[in-house]
Amino acid sequence: MKRVVAALIFKDGKILVCQRTRHQTMPLKWEFPGGKIEEGEQPRDALRRELDEELGIEASVGDEVARIRHQYKNGSSVELRFFVVNEYQGQLENKIFRDMRWAERSELPSFDFLEADFELVRDLASGKLV
Repeated sequence: MKRVVAALIFKDGKILVCQRTRHQTMPLKWEFPGGKIEEGEQPRDALRRELDEELGIEASVGDEVARIRHQYKNGSSVELRFFVVNEYQGQLENKIFRDMRWAERSELPSFDFLEADFELVRDLASGKLV
């Protein structure tokens, strides 16, 4: 099972969503920034590293707010751990994504998110989470 961390980055009541490029697996799907936990790495450390690599920021990683296990139709499975990020140092820079947007919670269901994120997106949009 692939272990992944992702950030729910909030600013002015909006949340950052990112779109994968055409060349990534599951191309053009929307997701929350983050990535794979490396061997021997703690989840929060992995998320700080990923946010630096993807967005050029030094994040203050807050609470874990959701943990989801998902199995894709192709048989691969993932455990996603979502953390809140309310503060960061540096200027957000798009280093790897096709697009990035600040979205209202109510807009989230209109984005074509990764299948593993569906439940979380519904909970965020309805105000059940964070």
